[in-house]
Amino acid sequence: MDQPIIRADNDPSETNIATERAALDRWGKGDPSGFLEVSAPDVAYFDPSLERRIDGREALARHYEALRGKVSFTRYELINPRVQRVGDVAVLTFNYVSYGGAEDAHRWNCTEVYRRSGNRWEIIQTHWSYTKAVRA
Repeated sequence: MDQPIIRADNDPSETNIATERAALDRWGKGDPSGFLEVSAPDVAYFDPSLERRIDGREALARHYEALRGKVSFTRYELINPRVQRVGDVAVLTFNYVSYGGAEDAHRWNCTEVYRRSGNRWEIIQTHWSYTKAVRA
């Protein structure tokens, strides 16, 4: 995947959101490699379907291989993405909805922490959780 290159005039918000969308486009076709290509070697990954955090790109690759070709969706929405930058770190948060063939919606919250590494941004921490409104 061609990740946007950082230039002095690049807005990290646009770069991080474009990177995320490109990886999600591939994920929806059953290809998790887009996320692996932009993950740092020391990435930490949280997913509500797992009991423990996954540490490192190699372990994440093993996890994703078990899912390769099994995940698909026809479309998705990245809702209200926000990037907060501090130096060489950018935190992307968003709500996410994916739609399958029957248009069933899967709703998530996501936080991606990106670190500037040379001339690119790479994910150092991912946290996915299910979205469920609490009713009073």
